[in-house]
Parts: sequence; C-alpha cells; structure tokens
Amino acid sequence: MTGSSPGALFDAVVKLSCEIIEFGWTKDRALVDTFIMRLAAYVRERNDYEEEDGKEKDAVPVMRLNVIRLLAELCVCLKKWEVVDMILPLFIEHLEEGDASSPSLLRLRLLDAISRVACLGFEKSYRESIVLMTRSYLDKVKAVGSAENNTVPSEATTERIEGFCLLLLISPAQNSDVGLAAESKSGRSGADLMGPLLPAVAEICSDFDPVSTVEPSLLKLFRNLWFYIVLFGLAPPIQSNQTPAKPVSTSLNTMESISAIALQAVSGPYMWNSEWCVAVQRIAQGTPPLVVSSVKWLEDELELNALHNPGSRRGNSNEKAAVGQRTALSAALGSRVEVAAMTTISGVKATYLLAVAFLEILRFSCNGGILSATSTLNKSNSAFSCVFEYLLTPNLTPAVSQCLTAVVHRAFETVLSWMEDRICDIGEGADIRESVISVHACFLIKSMSQRDENVRDVSVKLLTQLKEKFPQVLWNSSCVDLLLISVHNELTSGPVSDPAWVATVRSLYQKIAREWITSALSYAPCTTQGLIQENFCKPSGAQRSQHTADVVSLLSEIRICSGKNDWNGIRTANVPAVMDSAAAASGAKKEAPDITLEVLSTAVVTATVKCNHAGEIAGMRRLFSSMGGMNTGMTPLGMQSAQPNQSFDEVFLSRFVRLLQDFVVTAEKNQIDNTVFRETCSQSTALLLDHMVSDSRANLDGFSQLIRLLCWCPAYICTPDAMETGIFIWTWLVSAAPSLGPLVLAELVDAWLWTIDTKRGLFASDMNYCGPDAKLRPHLISGEPEAPPEKDPVEAIIAHRLWLGFFIDRFEVVRHDSIEQLLLLGRMLQGTMKSATHFSHHPAATGTFFTAMLLGLKFCSCQSQSNLQKCNMGLQLLEDRVYRAALGWFAYAPEWYESQNKSFAQREAQSVSIFVHCLQNERPSGSADSAPKSQGREGEPNMLDQIHPVWGSVDNYTTVREKRKQLLLMLSQNEADRLEVWAQPINTKDAATFRGKISSDKWIDHARTAFAVDPRIAFSMIMRFPTNSALSSEITQLVQTHILELRTIPEALPFFITPKAVDENSSLLQQLPHWAPCSVTQALEFLTPPYKGHPRVMAYVLRVLETYPPETVTFFMPQLVQSLRYDDDKLVEGYLLGAARRSNIFAHILIWHLQGECVPDEPGKEAAAPKATAFHSLLPAVREKIVDGFTPEARDMFEREFEFFDKVTSISGVLFPLPKEERRAGIKRELEKITVPGDDLYLPTATNKFVRGIQVDSGIPLQSAAKVPIMITFNVVDRDGDPNDVKPQACIFKVGDDCRQDVLALQVIALLRDIFQAVGLNLYLFPYGVLPTGPERGIIEQDYGPVGSPSFEAAREMFMISSAGYAVASLLLQPKDRHNGNLLFDSHGRLVHIDFGFILEISPGGNMGFESAHFKLSHEMTQLLDPSGTMKSDTWNQFLRLCVKGYLAGRRHMNGIITTVNLMVDSGLPCFSRGEPIANLRKRFHPEMNEREAANFMVRTCVDAYNKWTTAGAP
Repeated sequence: MTGSSPGALFDAVVKLSCEIIEFGWTKDRALVDTFIMRLAAYVRERNDYEEEDGKEKDAVPVMRLNVIRLLAELCVCLKKWEVVDMILPLFIEHLEEGDASSPSLLRLRLLDAISRVACLGFEKSYRESIVLMTRSYLDKVKAVGSAENNTVPSEATTERIEGFCLLLLISPAQNSDVGLAAESKSGRSGADLMGPLLPAVAEICSDFDPVSTVEPSLLKLFRNLWFYIVLFGLAPPIQSNQTPAKPVSTSLNTMESISAIALQAVSGPYMWNSEWCVAVQRIAQGTPPLVVSSVKWLEDELELNALHNPGSRRGNSNEKAAVGQRTALSAALGSRVEVAAMTTISGVKATYLLAVAFLEILRFSCNGGILSATSTLNKSNSAFSCVFEYLLTPNLTPAVSQCLTAVVHRAFETVLSWMEDRICDIGEGADIRESVISVHACFLIKSMSQRDENVRDVSVKLLTQLKEKFPQVLWNSSCVDLLLISVHNELTSGPVSDPAWVATVRSLYQKIAREWITSALSYAPCTTQGLIQENFCKPSGAQRSQHTADVVSLLSEIRICSGKNDWNGIRTANVPAVMDSAAAASGAKKEAPDITLEVLSTAVVTATVKCNHAGEIAGMRRLFSSMGGMNTGMTPLGMQSAQPNQSFDEVFLSRFVRLLQDFVVTAEKNQIDNTVFRETCSQSTALLLDHMVSDSRANLDGFSQLIRLLCWCPAYICTPDAMETGIFIWTWLVSAAPSLGPLVLAELVDAWLWTIDTKRGLFASDMNYCGPDAKLRPHLISGEPEAPPEKDPVEAIIAHRLWLGFFIDRFEVVRHDSIEQLLLLGRMLQGTMKSATHFSHHPAATGTFFTAMLLGLKFCSCQSQSNLQKCNMGLQLLEDRVYRAALGWFAYAPEWYESQNKSFAQREAQSVSIFVHCLQNERPSGSADSAPKSQGREGEPNMLDQIHPVWGSVDNYTTVREKRKQLLLMLSQNEADRLEVWAQPINTKDAATFRGKISSDKWIDHARTAFAVDPRIAFSMIMRFPTNSALSSEITQLVQTHILELRTIPEALPFFITPKAVDENSSLLQQLPHWAPCSVTQALEFLTPPYKGHPRVMAYVLRVLETYPPETVTFFMPQLVQSLRYDDDKLVEGYLLGAARRSNIFAHILIWHLQGECVPDEPGKEAAAPKATAFHSLLPAVREKIVDGFTPEARDMFEREFEFFDKVTSISGVLFPLPKEERRAGIKRELEKITVPGDDLYLPTATNKFVRGIQVDSGIPLQSAAKVPIMITFNVVDRDGDPNDVKPQACIFKVGDDCRQDVLALQVIALLRDIFQAVGLNLYLFPYGVLPTGPERGIIEQDYGPVGSPSFEAAREMFMISSAGYAVASLLLQPKDRHNGNLLFDSHGRLVHIDFGFILEISPGGNMGFESAHFKLSHEMTQLLDPSGTMKSDTWNQFLRLCVKGYLAGRRHMNGIITTVNLMVDSGLPCFSRGEPIANLRKRFHPEMNEREAANFMVRTCVDAYNKWTTAGAP
C-alpha cells in the first residue's frame, strides 16, 4: 500500500473501514469512536528512529500519509457530520503544529484532506476550517514577510501555490447546498461566506507575478475565484458613475437576483465591506490572465455549470441567467458590444468574459496598470502584457473576440482615468504618473511588432489615443529611442523566418515613427531635435547601430520649414519665433529666407559636436585622475594655478564660471567673440552633464552658479548670436538631463523678468528713439528729435523673439506633465503682461510682441486642463492682461519697418496671423450651462459695479469683454493684412481676410470700446481707416465729451480744432494752453485760412514752434513766410523775430526767403490783389526788424555772408552781355575779385559747410535761352568735422529764374527721403539744396558727383533704387518736362531729377497734358530694369516691390506732405495756377484704399508707365 497510488488494496481498505463504521454506528457508537481515534493515533506518531550512518532520514513515514488519506476518504464516503467533527479538528491541529508546520509533503497532504472534508456541505465544519486555516496561513505569510532575507525559497513558493488550494474550499459541491454554491440554510448568501476570506486570499496573492508561467491547476483556481467575485458582486464597481452606499447584505435567492447582482457589480453602489473591496483589488494585481485555449471547456465543467445555474437542478431555465449575464457584460464593456451581438455567447461564457473584464479593469485601476511584482519600471511591467494575452488566444469566435477587444479598450480607458485623476500631482507623484505613461507607451510601441494583425491594430489605436490624451509622451526619451533604434535593430537582428511579416512591421514602424517625430516637431521642434541628438549621442543609440537603413530612411524624409509642412493646420512650429529657435537648437545657423531644417543631417552634425565636447571633458577627467589631481602641482593649460586637493569638477567649474563672468563684463561695452562664447558654453554644459553621469547622486550644489550663468549670460548679452547659443545650450541641458528642466526654466524666467525691469529688447519702453517715427520728429511726428542709440534696439528685440520661441517650445512639452514648470511660465507671463505700457513699440517688435501675446493666449487655454483647475482665477486675470496688453499695441500709429533680412517681413506678418488664428479659435469664456450669465465665467465673481484689476470700473463684464475681443480681433487682422502686403507687395491677389465690411453701428461700437480702453487706440484706428466717416464722427464726439482726459495726446487735436469750432469760438479751444505739442506739420496746418488766425489756435501753434529749436523749424521756412499773409495779429511775425534772435542761421534763411518773395515792379504787369500787396509790403518791414534785432556780432556776420554771395550771384548779370565764348573767362575774372571775408561763412544751401575759398577756375556758364546761370565750386569743410578736411562743393547761381517752386518740390522729396530712410527702405532720393536769395534769384546745390564707371550690376542696383524712389515722388508731384537734360546720373549710377518748373497741375506747351504717365520710364530705362522685356524678371519685380513699399510708406504721412504743399497755395507759384492741385494730390494718395488696394494701384501705375514710355521711346 503506497501513498502515491490508490491501488486496489487501498480501495479495499477504504471499503472495509466504511463497513466497520456503518455496522458500529447502528450497534455501538463507542466502538466507532475507538476505531477512528485509533486510526488517528497514527497521524500523531512521529518518526523518532535514529538516522543510519550514510543515509538520510525519511522526513514523513508513508503510513502516516496513507492514514491521512484514509481518514479523508472515510469522511467523503460516509458523509456523516459526526465523523467529520472528529477527524477535521485533528487535521487542523496537526497543520498548525508539529512536522506539518513547515513546508513538507505531510503539510500538502493535510491541506488536500482539509479541503476535501470542508467541501462536504456541513456548515459548521466548513466555517471552522476556513477560520482556522485563514489564521494559520496569515501567520506564516507574515513570518515570511518579516524575514531579513526577502528571497522566498522554493519550498515557500510551493507552499504558497499549494496553500492556494484553500480556494478549493470555494469550489462548488456537486450534491451539496452549503458553502458558496448556494445560500445556506440560515439564509446567508455566498458573498457573506466568501467575503471574510478575501483579505486572506489577497495576502496569499500579494507576491504573485501575473506574467510568470502558471500551472493549469492554479489558473483554474484563480478562475473559480473570479467567478465567485463576479457573481456575488464582491468586486468594486468598474463604472465611474457609482455612488457610495452603506455596506448591506443581500440574499441570492432567485435567478433574477443573479442578474441584478451582476449589473449592480458593474455600476455600483458597492454593497459590501470596504475591506473586501481593497482585498479584491490586491487579488487582481496578482492574478494571471485568465487565458484558456478555448472557451468551450467552460461548458463542460459541471461544477461551473452548477455554480452558474444553481436552480438547474430544480428545473429552472438557464436562459434568464444568461441574458442577465450578457446584459451585465455589455454594461461592463461600456456598451462597446451590444447585447444583441452576444447571442452566441452562453451564460457561462458571459460569466467568464465578465470575470475577465472585472479582473483586467481592476488591474488597470491599481497602480495605473503597473504590475507590482518587480521593483523597476520597464515596458514588461505594463498590465497590457496581461490583457493582450486574451487577444492572442486561438480559435476565438467573433463575438468572444469582439468582447475581449472591448475589454482591452475598457482597461485602457481605466488607466487613462487613473492618470487623469493624478494630473494635478506634483513631485514624486508626477514622476510616477509620467513613468506609468512611459511604460504603457513603450509596451504599445513594442506590441506593434506582434505577428497577430489584430494586436498590431489595437496597439496602434491605443497608442494614438494615448498621444492625444497625454501629448507629453511624444517627448519621452524611452519612447523615441524605442521607435528610432531598438525595434529596428530587433527586427533586423533575429532570423528572418517570415519576410512578409518583417516587411509589414517595418512599414508600420516607419509610418508610426514618422508621424510621431513629425508631430513632436510640429509642437516642440527644439526639444524634439534635442532628443534625437541625444539619441544619436548614446552608445546604444543610432551610432552603435551605425545608422541603420531604416533610421536613415526615416529621418532623411523628415524636415521642417517656415513654409508648407507635413501637418495640417497651424501648429507651434508654424510660429516664426519657434522656427527660428528650432534652427538655433539644431546647431545649424540658417540665413536663408526660407528656413528648412533637415532633421537627419543637423542631428548627426550636432550630435557629433556634442560628443566631441563630452569626449574632451571625459578625457580631461581621466587625465586629471591619472595625474593625481592637483596634488602633483598640475595646472591645465590656460588656467591659473589651482589649489591643492581640488577635485576635477572644482578646478574646471571655477574656470568656466570665471570665463562666463568675463563675457558678461565684456558685453557691457564691447562686442563679444560669439565663436569663443559658444565654445565656452558648450564645454561648460558638457562638464555639467559629465558630472551628473559620474556622480550618481547628481549633487548640483557646486554647479548651481554654472547653471545660472549658462541661463543668464545669453539673456544679459541679449544679441541674436548669444541667444542662439543660449537656446542650443538650454535644449541640450533639458534633453540630456530632463531633471534639470525645472531648474533651467526657473533661471530663465528670472532672467526674463530682469529684462523687463531693466527695459531691454522687447521691453525698451522708455527709449525715445523707438523706431522709424523717431527719425521723423518733429517735422511729421510730435516730439523732440533723438540721437540713435549706441546699440541697435532691433538686435535685442530679435534676441527676445528667439527666446520666446524657446519658451513656447517648453510650454508645449510641460503643459500636460509638470505643474511646477507651468506655474513658472505663468509667473513669467504675469510679469510680462502686468503693464500694457512697458513694451517697446518699435515696428520691428511687432512679430515678437504678438508672439508673446500668443504664448499668453496658449497659456490661458490651460483653463480647460484639469491640472490647472485651481488656478482658474489667475488664468482669467492673465487673459484679461493679455487682452489689455495686446490692445495697447494699437495705441500707437501703424508703422512700417524694412529689414535687410528678406524673410523678416513675412515672418512678422505670419506671427500676427497666427495670433489672430489663435484668438479666433479661442475657447469661449464659459458654456451656457456652466453658470448663470450674471456670474460670468466659472469661478469668476460678478464684476457688475466693481473695480477690475485690469480694466478698472466695469459694467456688464462679460459683454464688454466680448467687445474688447472683437475689437482686438479686428485690429490684429488689420495689422496682419498690413504686414502681409509689406511682405508680398506685388502679390496683386487680395487675400486679406479683413475687408472692412463692418456696419456703421459696429464701427461706432469699436470706437467706444477702444476709447474706453485707451483713447490713443481710437486715434490709431483713424490712421488705419482714415476715410471711415462713422468712425471719425464717433471719435469726434468722444473727444469733445472727454476732452479734459486727453491733454497729453496731440493726435486728438484735429477732432476739436476744426473750422467749425473756430467759427463758433468753441469753449473746447480753451483747453489748448494745456495741450501737449504736436508735430510741426500739424501745427502749420492750423495756420491755413480755414482756421482764420484764431488767437487760441495761433497761441498753441506758436507754443509748439517755440518748443523746437529754430534750426529744426528752418525746413518749413517757405510755409512760415507764406503764413504771414494771414497774420493779422502779428503772432507769426513775433515768432519769426524771436526765433531769428535765437539763431543766426534761422535769421539768414528767413531773410533770403523774404527777399525771394519780393516781387519787382514790372511795367505793364497787372496789379496784385490788395491782400497780396499787403503781404509784399510787409516783407521788407519784417526784414528790417530782423536786421535791427541783430547784435553787433550777428550784424557783422550777416553783412559779410550776404555781401559775399550777392557778389557771386551778380556775376550772372555781368556775363549776360558777353558772347558765349567769353563768358567762362569773364567768370574767372569776376571770381578773382572776390575774397572770402572770414572763416565763419557757410553755404546758404548747406549751412553745415563752411566756405574756405573759391576755385576760380571752376566757373562754368550753363545753357539757358535767356539767362546765364553759372556753376562755381567752393572749397568747404564740415562745420563739426575736421577743419583740415577740405572738400569741393559746386553751386549753381541763377538770376532771372524763380526757384521757389523747386524749393517746394524738393521739400516734398526731402520729406519722402526722410520717410524712406526712417522705414529702412533702400530707396534713393536726392533733395539737393535750393535757396531763393532774391526776386528771381537763387542758389542751387550741385552735388551729383563726378562722372564715373562703376561696375554694371552695382550701377543697375543704384539705378533701380533711385528710379523707384523718384517714381513715388513723381507720382505725387507729377513733374513734367522730363527730358534727358532734367535727368542726371551720379558716379554711382543713381538717377537724380532736377528742374521742377512743371509740377502738379501744369505742364509744358500750354498744359497740353502730353505726358499722360505718372512718371517717366523710357525704353532705355526699362532695358536696365527689365532685361527680359516681359515684366517678369527679378530686377523688374524688385523695382515694383520698392515702388509699392515707397508708396505705402509715403501714404502713412499723407497729411504732413499735403499740409506742406497746401501752405504754399497762395504763394503765386505756377503749379497752383490751374485745377485743384491739393485735392488731386490727396487723391493720388488714395486714402480710401486699404494697403493691398494701394499696392495694386502702384503696381498698375508702374505697368502703365512701362507700357506708355516703352512704346513712345522705342527705336
């Protein structure tokens, strides 16, 4: 008789023993008790025989094992509770003490016996067994867990597995009505019986590895367990809408109750003890996948069938239970599979699938789906490794396969929910969350190589959803490494048994990797490139794989550019600042207009550079170590003597800190060497990263100063080159050491806020010289003229733009995974938007400014993110500040700026357009069902009748906010359209989205909103839409209503100083004494007749003129002289006399112009009007008063200056009687008689040049029909230059020729030249000096340069820029008589127009109007400008661009130019003798057109001139 085989003998013994007991049971119970207790005595016996020499003792006698088995069989066969009550306690007693207390065959036999006896259906014995067994097992588990050595021996593992046989106690009894199979006789449910067991079972399962190989018998036990858990509703609900409820107990009495419990288990509320809930979750973590080869075997398991349908023995139908289970299954799967689709699934199958759903969903709800059996996180820890096992089961029916796939998706939804619930975690919690995301993503990436197509498809779908829900995974280095390198290497390293599968998987990975990298680049190109570079730098990365063909093929196809890219719509990489920053991060400086970054080539090159620097540091570290450090007196080259016992890090750290500090000191006054600066920063970064690798603790205390300098130096130097270096370094740091990300960002935010405090770059708000307008002060713009700053402000602005690109890049990376870094960016943006007035309004800052506003809007969009829900109020305040700051940009007049960088204008336009796009698509500020309208946005207090921290007093906040948004949208769109025209001036298609199609009521609403925010915004709108009558009328009313608030705004003057106000003597004019000074042209406009010399207006005008130095006002001397015509109160005369006393030059120029206005009496000439007569009679008196007011020194200089040039001018009259051939000699004789009386004489046409002598041989008589103009060359020196640097300067002296009209034309040309230069346009105009010195007498500066032969292409360029400049001037002035004698070329090939005898409305030949084109473009000229003759050449297009931009720039200052001409209307000049010259001049500016329409008009004008003059001038 052996214990290992039943055998016939054992069966006979069992049969005989049963007969003995049955016989004794009826005769004498005492005999039975004696028989049983005698058998039990063999169980108590111990093996106490001595070991024999050389033999091992048998641990347990075979008889003892067989007796245990015999007693168990007797209990089963007899089925008497009295017998069980005698035998079962004996088994339990020996299980807890003696030889069975440790793992052994005896213990296993006892466990088996107890389980068999306990399942006989006797309630008392069942519960007693459970209680005692649970206590015994928990004690042993705790003992093992508390041991110092946590390694579980094989015996203990065996015990745990066999100990789990306790679960057999839960197995259904075939012919019993007790236990967990059905309710007990007392009415208690199976859940009541099983629930207390769950904590013990959970403890048993605590260290099970669910991914390890499991014996089928043990898997069966787990299956049984989860069947009961599901049927009794012991698992926590798996739907998120459950509500808590008090623990209650129910009875499972009917078929309907089975379905009810199953449905309630899915959706809740939970009916049982919370301790049981926790236990089930712990069990789920240790349960292996309930995978079987086929589901059909479930139906063949009679015990499961009995469990599932306990009423079947009583004849009830199974279909009701099956329907209930299928309904519960559909609910558990989130209705992904309808009940109707489960008709082929039996009740047992439905229960199995429901158990699987509960198990896997609970598994994913614990620890985020990370299996806890191992201590490290890697892709094998993902619970997807369990749930995907179901999909790999062969021979699944479609319905079952559909349900298992739905289980996978529900499990995925669970882990998404788990991660979303922890989105607000910070510190270690955030690290855990991101690790969970990384583990699952890596597993899904790995699973895409499965041979099963369904698994691959599911993996791709889930990975896509994971990226959409948690975009930060795009920049996870483990995922990027797996996509680029690991998978490709594994595909190619193994045996290729299935080429088709390898090709399919490779193609899939190429597709996914390309989409992954492209998507990452589209949002954060800096960080993405940094990760790719780091991947190439890793020894296990692409370099080790020698750039496999797959990687090379993949990356070589990926590129990003400033134009069209591989993604749809507008993404972060479309922002020009981000693109420029990406170019810097790539390490490849791009100068081309259209930046295109080749990812592969730049990554390889830059990774090589990084590896070289890392190798330098590593090599120096090894050398330092081998040399014994500083103890040997070793000092590295170029370094000061180091202190003994200093470590390598200490020596080189101090060196790099000192070098970086030196750069900061140097940058204060001088330019730094950018190459050396980049090299030093790169080496410093390599040292820092090497330290982090060599020191596992990553102690950065000593390196904090180095990190700070690496972040602050580029910000302090604040040049584009330095900022590019900074971005390269910062990207390197956060890519190679992500743990440094918060530290680097914190330093950068501090540095950014420092630039605000120190008013640098984008924040240079107090810089008077703030842009093109500053160069036009005070002639066309109000304000004192300022000298240009030493450093170009545009450099610092571009540096800020690069910096912003990096910030936006980092924002996209951290917005979902790092609240700490998000809050740092929020601090930076709150400081940036704190004031709307601390921004520079230089036009070159447009793109940078709107990029900052874009970042603000993007950050405010985080209101919808759950990780910033607690910050909603702060985000709403920031949003208001963004709106206020953005509107503040439009408080200044729209300006143009031309950069030498050809792509600059396009990038500026694109920056504003992207801001407009973001503003248009901004999330509404609250949904209709979120809160009552009176409360505004969620969490926002009612602002009615309150003071808002940004807007001040508000009324109906929500409505007004929307109006501000619409105003900002309209203005921003207009700005984007303007800049687009400037960037594409000859793109005649009007693609502008803003058409001005706005109703009058809407314009009025915009005006009121703008005025409420800042009145200057309203005035700027008038400059943008000058002919909008509704807008102008509303602003006029607003100005007159709020006039006391506008005294500092000169732009408000035209809205209340009107002819009507003058006629009515309006009380508004009383504010003029307190008003800020306007520009000179604006002031001069008030001197015209419509304003009738009103005393208050005149007083204001004169105060404005007196604000500026007299020499500045001298430019407008012709207009000031003409204003004497209307000076009834002698106010202008008083100003002129006062200015003459303050400035000799002003006095001299004034006297010459007064003399030029004098008209000599000519016999037979018609008498002038009384007003003109009074004017001409006034001029000598004014001249006399000026002279009388001179000091003796000033009178002396005046007499010498005027006498000298009168003598020179008189030579022309002396030559008139002489024959032409004698005139040159006559000039020489006359010049020899003249000497220069002093060193302080200057040229009247160039007051900055002192006359040092006359070149007597230089006199040349010029061609003239009735006059003898002469040209004489003087030796001159610059007033403020080297007195020994004598230069020639030629002047033409005319007698009998009125020069005043030339002066007017050249004034307009001079204003246009100043405008072009201020904007930065490469256009050439030469407003040579002309001065009328008497009646029909004048001096003309001749400085065109000697004839030369410059290179042809250079000459063509010079000709183009001068022709374009004069094309704009000619369009406005309409000069006629443009024959070759009036078109000159200087030594550089530049065209110069002279002789403006016919301008505006007059032309030769009695105003025949023969010259119909707006400007001359002869055949010879077009041959230079358009070599192809088709108007498609590059030179012709460039000529058109220059003409359009010049015209647009001139239009900006239309009023100043028109005022300059208008003041001369009554001068008697011929150009005003016919037509409507002023009205037509205004029409040629076309103020009613928007920028695109005006650009198209200029293009048509050029084409018209080309065609007409080409035809006329063709040979």
